[in-house]
Amino acid sequence: MTLSGKKILIGITGGIAAYKTCELIRKLIKLNADVKAVITPTARKFVTETTLRTLTRNPVYCEQFDVPEWKPEHISLADSADLFLIVPASANTIGKIANGICDNLLTSLVMAFNKPVILAPAMNCNMWKNSFIQENIIKLEKAGFHIIPPESGELACGYEGTGRLSDIDKILEKVLKIFNEGNFLKGKNIIITAGGTKEPIDPVRYIGNRSSGKMGLALADAAYSFGADVTLISTVKVDKPYKVINLSTAIEMLEVVKNEFSDADALIMAAAVADFRVNKASDHKIKKADCSQKLKVGGGEPSIEMPFNASNQEGKEENLALELVKNPDILKEISVIKRDNQVLVGFCAESQNLIENAKKKIESKNLDFIIANDISNKEIGFNSDYNAVTIINKSMNEVKIDKTLKKELAKIILKEIFK
Repeated sequence: MTLSGKKILIGITGGIAAYKTCELIRKLIKLNADVKAVITPTARKFVTETTLRTLTRNPVYCEQFDVPEWKPEHISLADSADLFLIVPASANTIGKIANGICDNLLTSLVMAFNKPVILAPAMNCNMWKNSFIQENIIKLEKAGFHIIPPESGELACGYEGTGRLSDIDKILEKVLKIFNEGNFLKGKNIIITAGGTKEPIDPVRYIGNRSSGKMGLALADAAYSFGADVTLISTVKVDKPYKVINLSTAIEMLEVVKNEFSDADALIMAAAVADFRVNKASDHKIKKADCSQKLKVGGGEPSIEMPFNASNQEGKEENLALELVKNPDILKEISVIKRDNQVLVGFCAESQNLIENAKKKIESKNLDFIIANDISNKEIGFNSDYNAVTIINKSMNEVKIDKTLKKELAKIILKEIFK
């Protein structure tokens, strides 16, 4: 594979493993990458700017305020590169990045960089095991950084243990994989829904659910990173580089999904859509005093009455009855207009009989895939950064994915769907 046309930033921090980065640069150059080196002041003690300038055939960047042009260096470098590699990543630099500290050019550059970042840590084994370092690594992984963990072996400090910089070829392999995945969904138009719908009771209150939208957002980010044209239909307001349509209710979501679906290659319904809505929401905030008059919100259609009980100061029971009507089943309605070349993916959140219920839904809704979540597991699912799912296709084949970060799970799901 060639890296022709790819622009890569190599960040080097202060550590004895810095000399190994020279070999990585040599291999990247051999694959026709355009490489620029950014070093911390401490890194100068381990590798010279002359060496790096000779290898990269580019200027070497170190000082934050050595700006020959009008545009700040950490912005211009961030805009110009496709990938940022930090090899080796010291404990000090990892801590700064994880906590948003920008006290040198390299850390400032990371904060301004919105494309893939790879960190290859190297340090003493006891430092690597330190709980603060591990917390920072977890924080960076959750934020979407690619971490290549250190290897075990004899260290320069004389210790034996985990802390040695990962093999250069493994780092190179990760670079190639990221660039290869960058075109995985190129040309695909994918709609993804995210978040829990909010069905209004009055201008203040609503019926909702515990969905955070994290899984849908992770899928949209992953699809975009793989080169897809993404439309995110979300109840969660986010600022993204792809198209985002914000809304609140199931009815609004159905209308928008129908409008967008005709040009789509796939619809992934990760949103938690409320099964019911209030038949007719109140135009004004409902007062407690109204409850004593047995106020009923809604009416006119077949409905379910759900009493809300409260007690006033005299201890008398007060009721508010909500008339609920069924929301449309978005996947079912879309399946009617779905073409053979379009992919329809649903999500299924169950607390019991997970696989059995998921397989029933894949048939009743004419889905190509369903992603089944077990919400009885408190360590995953709602508002967690982790999930564990079973991916089921329309042939009823199952792929079980154990607990993993939703950001990584999203990539696995997309690869399974579009393989």
